[in-house]
Amino acid sequence: MAKGKISVQTENIFPIIKQFLYSDQEIFLRELVANATDATQKLKTLHTKGEAKGDLGDVKIEILLDADAKTLTIRDKGIGMNEEEVQKYLNQVAFSSAQEFLDKYKDDASVIGHFGLGFYSAFMVADTVVVQTKSYRNGEKAVQWSCDGSPEYDLELIEKESRGTDIILHISDDSTEYLDQARIQTLLDKYCKFLPIEILFGTKTEYEYEGEGDDKERKEIEVENIVNNPNPLWKKKPADLTDDDYRAFYKELYPYAPDPLFWIHLNIDYPFDLTGVLYFPKLNNTLEVQKNKIQLYSNQVYVTDNVKEIVPEFLMLLHGVIDSPDIPLNVSRSYLQADSNVKKITNYITKKVGDKLNDLFKKDRESYEDKWDDIGVFVKYGMLSEEKFHDRVFKSALVKDTEEKFFTIDEYKEAIKDNQTDKHDKVIAIYANNKDEQHTYIKSAIDYGYKVCLLDHMIDNHFMQNLEQKGGEMTFVRVDSDTVDKLVQKDEEKESILSEKEQEKVKTLFTETLGENTQIDLRPLSPTDHPVLITKPEFMRRMKEMNAMQGMDMSMLPDSHNVVVNSNHPLIAQKLLKMRSAEKKTDFTKYLYMLAKLNQKMLTGEEMSDFISKSVEFLQEG
Repeated sequence: MAKGKISVQTENIFPIIKQFLYSDQEIFLRELVANATDATQKLKTLHTKGEAKGDLGDVKIEILLDADAKTLTIRDKGIGMNEEEVQKYLNQVAFSSAQEFLDKYKDDASVIGHFGLGFYSAFMVADTVVVQTKSYRNGEKAVQWSCDGSPEYDLELIEKESRGTDIILHISDDSTEYLDQARIQTLLDKYCKFLPIEILFGTKTEYEYEGEGDDKERKEIEVENIVNNPNPLWKKKPADLTDDDYRAFYKELYPYAPDPLFWIHLNIDYPFDLTGVLYFPKLNNTLEVQKNKIQLYSNQVYVTDNVKEIVPEFLMLLHGVIDSPDIPLNVSRSYLQADSNVKKITNYITKKVGDKLNDLFKKDRESYEDKWDDIGVFVKYGMLSEEKFHDRVFKSALVKDTEEKFFTIDEYKEAIKDNQTDKHDKVIAIYANNKDEQHTYIKSAIDYGYKVCLLDHMIDNHFMQNLEQKGGEMTFVRVDSDTVDKLVQKDEEKESILSEKEQEKVKTLFTETLGENTQIDLRPLSPTDHPVLITKPEFMRRMKEMNAMQGMDMSMLPDSHNVVVNSNHPLIAQKLLKMRSAEKKTDFTKYLYMLAKLNQKMLTGEEMSDFISKSVEFLQEG
């Protein structure tokens, strides 16, 4: 047996590994299984080149758990090492055999490991690490290397029948969670699910059926538990895949999610290497950013689900997989590092998403419109977030009117400009953000010959402002921000059936009843419009909503609104003015005001109770 010291710059590398190099203890398993995959990939490459002779045989990686012995073993049947290689690769920390191999066979090999320190992550969970290894070369002796976490190690020749490497971790007392089968299965599912070599962890129960009809019996059988899919969909050619293949892979990634709307297959090898599949999930008109839904891999090794450095925030609404060996990672593969490739990859993904949307719109507009309620939030969010994305998808962005008809923004402007252009040559887009609550206002606007579009998401305040700033000649006004005759602000105005003196009486009555601080406005509307309407000034209301979106406390600001009295309505022109009792006039004025508040869902609590009582009283009076 030989003893020696590991070649490191510092007296003890292991506390540094534990404290600084690795952000998460559990990734030790990823590193060791990735190394085992490297060793197997190397062997397959050498075999293809004729440098490794004979039959490769079974090259599965095995994970062996022995809770009684407190050991966890990672076993591969790959390239293995001889004594000289053990001295070179295990004892010279940060000297990566993977890098050396990659340099030699860079045109043939697909090698994961770029970090010589990956092996030493084992000491985060193990008191002692034992490596038993035998080279693929004929005539080489097997070697055992062991280390207890100090810079000293033991090295001896052993008997080992098969080529490859066993890494045996003697789990420390403070890491016994890694002796639990379910815990190891969870880690393998997370970090090793798509590694390119089959990984075996124990067995699982499956069922066979024997016989037919009533005599059919179910029989339990134990089979190998292969924990990974070595050939994931994103590594295949799109031409070889069907829609069902993409949906099945989505279920593999997100077992309980509803089917995606559509997807993008990423595949580029210049100026960087990137593959993957991004799915558009059903957002159901929400903007709940579903973080950690895009998984980042490097040559099929799971890296992270925090991809904000390479995926713009609005694309975080997508689901799926991105795989690129060109994304720069730190030594533990846990954090992305600043690099020019990252920006290129970001731009590429953004462009591909924009192109996909435009392609869907052009090829099958009807299907695109059917999906708009699910993807509209995403598109608007992207247009607000990224200038280039805005310009790319502008012609595919849609607005929907209250009759469920879709328009592009330019089409909508064209459809309304003749009837909804004001005296300042501004095109007025009238919108509703709640079709049911604003039904009265919508109906009135349509009766006037106007179109009303639906902009009913919290993001639409920002989206409208963005369009106003970029378009210039179009402005948005909510359908209840003023009475219909003033929404477009043309010069023409209807005449009131009341005399000036009668109008003054009505205004005085409402002012005295509702208070001097209430904004009262008499308008000669249609007799079919409501007698009293409440309108909410567009500027103040939009400012409050946008500030509320940013988390600002708006409770201190009053809910600003105006009271519009329809001087041409029979209840005003005929009933109210002809009442003799001052008390009845006041009651009726207040009742009409509460009716208007009810229409705007502003009537609650005691006011609602008073309104109901007064309604019953009026009904009883006949």
